Amino acid sequence: MKVELNLYASLARFVPRTGPLEVGEDTTILGLLRRLDVPLDKVKIIFLNGIHASGNETLREGDRVGVFPPVAGG
Repeated sequence: MKVELNLYASLARFVPRTGPLEVGEDTTILGLLRRLDVPLDKVKIIFLNGIHASGNETLREGDRVGVFPPVAGG
């Protein structure tokens, strides 16, 4: 099944291409991030279809995931 993954700021380098990613059944958000070698200690906020997520949610066809590192600004 295909899902959309958007990694922002310093995490963007871990997704080598744009477009939907193919994932297997029972794949969680954290499982997908591990598969892509995203350092989980750099992950601060996760959204699944625009709603705050923990990362343990199982992905479904067409899901949209956004992942942000800690950010600062003013």
